[in-house]
Amino acid sequence: MEFNASRLHLPRFRLSVAADLCVETISVVSDTTNFAVLALFTERRDLMSLPVVEMDRPIGLISRNIFMSQMSKPFYHELYGKKSCIAFMDKEPLIVDANVSIEALTFRAVESGEKTLADGFIVTRDGTLAGVGFGLQLMNVVANMQAEKNRQIMHSIDYASVIQRSLLRPSDLALSDALDDAHLEWQPRDVVGGDFYHFAKYDDGWFAAIADCTGHGVPGAFMTLISSSTLAQALQQLGPRDPSLLIAEVNRGVKRLLGQVEGDGQAESNDGLDAAFLWFDSGTRQLHFAGAKLPLFQLDPDQQAVQTVDGERMGVGYIDTPMDYRWTNKIIHIPEGSLLLLTTDGLIDQIGGAKDIAYGKRRMRDVLLARRTECARHVAQAMLDDHQAWQGAQPRRDDLTFFCLRP
Repeated sequence: MEFNASRLHLPRFRLSVAADLCVETISVVSDTTNFAVLALFTERRDLMSLPVVEMDRPIGLISRNIFMSQMSKPFYHELYGKKSCIAFMDKEPLIVDANVSIEALTFRAVESGEKTLADGFIVTRDGTLAGVGFGLQLMNVVANMQAEKNRQIMHSIDYASVIQRSLLRPSDLALSDALDDAHLEWQPRDVVGGDFYHFAKYDDGWFAAIADCTGHGVPGAFMTLISSSTLAQALQQLGPRDPSLLIAEVNRGVKRLLGQVEGDGQAESNDGLDAAFLWFDSGTRQLHFAGAKLPLFQLDPDQQAVQTVDGERMGVGYIDTPMDYRWTNKIIHIPEGSLLLLTTDGLIDQIGGAKDIAYGKRRMRDVLLARRTECARHVAQAMLDDHQAWQGAQPRRDDLTFFCLRP
């Protein structure tokens, strides 16, 4: 097996081009076996992405998270261990020249999707490998550049908000295309937030997820980046039809990325998320629901009360959450005309009213019942109006995200 060492480029003054983000790395050639890559990832725990080259020119990028997840599956050692590493290689990573500006690099990273922000990108010089850069580092640099230009930290957060909103936009478009009667509300407490959502349309149904990550503002936004990119990778590998399996995969991915292994004693953080994942089969009208501390609220046309489908009392990604924990799917038949609601705790926990107490699930259910015959958008607006009136002069406590729909 052949390894190539790239030069490390450190900026002297302000960061302006991709070369300033170039980090020393090693690479493997295309005929390197998966056993050799596994040994390399095992030895180098700091190695998150591994370029694959031919004649010193990059042809792909191996993500540590995806590779280790695949090789941990039963019989994959025997099936793929001696085969070429290109089996698990991203054949279309973002590759940029060292002289590309940071601004241009940022737009290209957003356009290429979450995989670039999660796994990084390749930097070349005269077509040959110069090193790799990382999405989190790029976001941090972008924030710092804005602060430098405007002399105010708020400008950098505004720019981060543009990136965060751009990553949510594909879900907005998919939702409007898939459902005629639905509303998804996303209000970060600060300019950027720690809640995120994901929606995708398929030929036989749709997948939806909302999640509440640890923290608010910039720390929360970084957690949404990690979590949403891990979910996107899980959907690509596993498909959308088993929400419990997807939550388990996100749990493993977050724990690996943050080094949050129970009993390890080396983790510097204990971060994670509460989440609810849905798969709706359009043909059978069956809803598959898996929740990690977040419930589903359901109001059928013939019911006189809002039913609560509880999630499990186990968060995602935290140190105390086992690496191999398996959530369960709850399969529910959804009659025509039913009203569904998913929400993070920002809606329920807001303090307000005459006695300065939480808004609570009872008030939320009362709004659903009072507006049960109206379209989902009107129900959502009524919920927002009632919530705002309850909050009054109290400060916003948390990010607010909820999903109201009639499937």
